[in-house]
Amino acid sequence: MLASTAPPLHAQAPISRPLAELLNTHEPAWEFVSQWIRDAKNTVQVLPKTPARADSTLLAAQVTTRSPLGAIVYETGGLLIDEGWLRVLGSGSPALNRTLMGWNKDKPAGLLLIADDVLGGFYALNGGAFGPETLGKVFYFAPDNLRWEPTHKTYSEFLLFCLSGDLPAYYRNLYWKGWQQEVRALSGNQGIMCYPFLFTKEGKNTGKNKRSAVPVQELWSFGQSMQQQVNGSR
Repeated sequence: MLASTAPPLHAQAPISRPLAELLNTHEPAWEFVSQWIRDAKNTVQVLPKTPARADSTLLAAQVTTRSPLGAIVYETGGLLIDEGWLRVLGSGSPALNRTLMGWNKDKPAGLLLIADDVLGGFYALNGGAFGPETLGKVFYFAPDNLRWEPTHKTYSEFLLFCLSGDLPAYYRNLYWKGWQQEVRALSGNQGIMCYPFLFTKEGKNTGKNKRSAVPVQELWSFGQSMQQQVNGSR
């Protein structure tokens, strides 16, 4: 199992600790997470939280605010990074109207989706779905090959990478000329579907593909369905 500061990796986990026990006022992680945000090399928009949603999401996650994940959930409605290319889930906001635990409802057991990118790439904490050796590490579902790939990063390391990592290098095969304008026009509940599909030989040039805005849920469902058809079950 993950350390006590990590969330239960199943959206239906019963609440066991009251809110007062989850609010760490002595060593709140937000003190250093907010510094990471101020020092970020990539563009970051911190979305405002709604206190009631922050309370309910933290209760559902059962993670303390001593952890960076708890800090993001309790102090933000989420983060939009790199002009909105990356979305880090918090307690929800009009611009990113998905809470961490609400988004994970009805998702596969043994993982917790924590962030996604605009093309249907999804980041998840391993709670057993990817094996016991990498518990608590982040995996990435790549839309261009339909595979869950290990990032070898903890949540904190992943968050730091989103804020100050070399995203142009990481996404160099997926960016296209003028992508910023297209991405800024989307809400955090939308992504971009490319045709030909990114995992096909014909779809490798994102800039030449036909692109359309679709709900993020559609990208998730499509990617998981195609993975089963093309690669077999995980």
